[in-house]
Parts: sequence; C-alpha cells; structure tokens
Amino acid sequence: MLASPSGQVGSTDAPALAAEPGRHAHLGPWLVALGAGLWGTESAWRIPLGDLFASDVIVFYEHVILVALFLPLVIARLGELRRVSGRTIGYLVFSGIAGSAVGTVFFTEALRRGNPTVVNVVLNVQPILSTTAACLLFGDRLAAPRFYLWAALAVVAGALLSVDHPELIGTSFAAAGLNAGTGLALVCALFWGLSTVAGRGAMMEMSLGLASGMRVVVGLVCMTIILAAGGKLGAADLWPAAAQAHPVWAIVFLLLLAILSGGVPLLFYFWGLSLTRASTAGYLEMMQTLAAVAITWGFFGAALRPHQVVAAAVMVLAVAMVQRAQESIGQ
Repeated sequence: MLASPSGQVGSTDAPALAAEPGRHAHLGPWLVALGAGLWGTESAWRIPLGDLFASDVIVFYEHVILVALFLPLVIARLGELRRVSGRTIGYLVFSGIAGSAVGTVFFTEALRRGNPTVVNVVLNVQPILSTTAACLLFGDRLAAPRFYLWAALAVVAGALLSVDHPELIGTSFAAAGLNAGTGLALVCALFWGLSTVAGRGAMMEMSLGLASGMRVVVGLVCMTIILAAGGKLGAADLWPAAAQAHPVWAIVFLLLLAILSGGVPLLFYFWGLSLTRASTAGYLEMMQTLAAVAITWGFFGAALRPHQVVAAAVMVLAVAMVQRAQESIGQ
C-alpha cells in the first residue's frame, strides 16, 4: 500500500488528491520522477531474461505477476466503472495496450538487438511525442517557437546518437552502425509517449488503484492474445530449455522485474500523474533513462563512443529546455 501525503497508509484515491491541487500539486513531479527512476532499473533484469525467454514471453510473465498483485485493488474498486465515461475507458485500454504491453515488447526486443545504452537514451524523444499529443488531446499549449527549436535539436542529436560511425552513413546504414535496436526503441518511444497522455486521460475519472490495476489487466489480455496468435502458449515457448537450465534465476529476475521495476513504480507514477500536467510528466520520465544508462553502461559495459556521449548530452539539454519553455507558459 502507498502512504498518502497526510501520512496515512492506504489512501489511494487519486481524484481526492487532485481535488486539493494547492496542497498536493507540488508532490506530483517528484512522484512521477521517482516512479520513472525505479522503472529505469528494469534493464538490470530484462537484459539477462532476454537470454532465457523470447521478448513477448518476458512481458507476458511480467503482466501475470502484476495482475496477481493488483487484482485486490481492482476488485475493491470495480464499482467505480459505473461512473466512468466511455472516453475514459478508451484512454485506459489504449494505455494498457500501447504502454503496458506492446511498447514494452518493443523495448525488450530493442535491448536484445541493439546497444542497450543507446536504446535507453534514444527514448528521450518520448517527451516530445507526449507533449505534442497532450497539446492535441488536452489543449496544453506549446511554447512556440522555442518548442520547435529545441525539439528539432533533440531529434538531430538523437539521430547522431543512434549511429556508431556517422562518417560512414553515406556508405550504408549498416556500415554506420545503425541497427534494428534503434528503430525498435523509436517505436517504443512513440507507444510510451502516447500512453503517457492516455494515462492522464484515464486518471480524470478513476482512482489510482483502479487505473493502475486495470492498466496491467488490459496489458495481460493483450499479451495473451499476442502469444496465442503466435502459437506461443505451449510449454516449450513459455518455459524453454534456457529457463529450465536456470530456473531459480529465471523466477527471481521475473519477480524483480515485475515488482521492483514494475508494480511499485507504477503506483508512484500514476499517483504523480494525477497531480501533474501530461506535458510536464513526459519530461520527468527522463529519470527512467538516466537510471537505465547507469545500469547498462556501468554493469553491462554497453559504452557510448565520444560523439554519442556529446549527442546524448545535447539531447538531454534540448529536452530540458523544452520542459523549461513549457513550464513558463503557466507562470
């Protein structure tokens, strides 16, 4: 259970928190950042799990564990669904499919196929996507022309970051070192960016417990359909030989992935999202990337070349400047 701002354990009613913005709004960005930072630890478990299971099977197990954890919260709050509009249900379903399920599969596969540090840094384009979507869906204003200037710089820096040898890009993408991992990371960023905005829409009429619980339920349904369509619900795919050879590590890593890097940060994230503008929340999610890079580079040796370090720094700066420009709108 989460502790509410008042210090009482057990209160997870997000609309009640949002009803007192003057008292609680300052907590929102910190909670989103904390949740995102904990999410960033997932590379520590997801990368070794990639040697034991297929990417979609990893995400399936992740959702099985999460649903088991969140089911009591969902059951206790099912009555809320009678008061929820069809549009909000749509936001929730989209968030579960795009963010919890499909986007995570793309991310897991990107870690498998590319440099995991590059993959995690490239995800910094996600806030630009979520800000644009928040503008279209919720009427958040863009700090034009500063938004376009810094967003363009972030995209250019991301492109430079994505290649190992930019001087060879005229020869071929393969020679330059551009691989499928980067492309999958960009697709993941798109799904996660849109999911951020959809999650904000879901929180307008749902409590924290129901929104976070239903999100993983939708994700599990989606992943079950994906595995069934691919014929992967058999024992040979769900528990392959590699997992059989290391059953203890497989179970421990799956639990750490789902709980420490999944369920716990999900609660903090949704709580913070209910108190934070969708556009601002997207930038705070950069904490996920920073934590992930510390793990992939520090523990897995996935280093960046000098030009990629510079490009990564420029990208982080550009996104931070976009965030600053967006925040100046409300001042």
